Amino acid sequence: MTGDDALPGPDMTPPDIDDRAIAAHVPRLRRYATALVGNRSDADDLVQDCVEKALANRHALRDPSKLGGWLMTILHNLHISGQRGRRRRGAEVPVDDLADDLALSAPPADRGAVRDFVRAFAQLTDEHRTILLLTGMEGLSYREVAEVLELPIGTVMSRLARAREKLRVLLDGGTQQVVRRIK
Repeated sequence: MTGDDALPGPDMTPPDIDDRAIAAHVPRLRRYATALVGNRSDADDLVQDCVEKALANRHALRDPSKLGGWLMTILHNLHISGQRGRRRRGAEVPVDDLADDLALSAPPADRGAVRDFVRAFAQLTDEHRTILLLTGMEGLSYREVAEVLELPIGTVMSRLARAREKLRVLLDGGTQQVVRRIK
């Protein structure tokens, strides 16, 4: 077997996964991380940890075409691990404290709607926020979200339906429709 025929191992990186390929995904990772954590500083830290982990473990990715999803999975898992650590440590800053900062990026006429959305979004569970961010903001398909979150596609679809309904109710101040699973 020649060197060209060798499969990538722990010390060999697949040729398509170089530093530039990972770096090309940083803007998308940063956007998702900012939406998850609510501020750029923590988002940048999360993205840096994600890229660091990806670079150290890039040999583990067998299919270079799945690099984007793999990076999103790493970022998501790092975020969840960080949340668990913060829960053990104690107090967090409420998202409502950040609502005014996030609303500043909207035109003055729309700031009220942005504040309402930020407050309603903050009331959703972590699972619902994550599903909405990945599908709505990042534009991932149900299958891609299922891969990133390591969930069955049916679970992704039902969580998304419940998340949309809950957000609609919070924004409208109306009554919640029961979303049930059909068996």
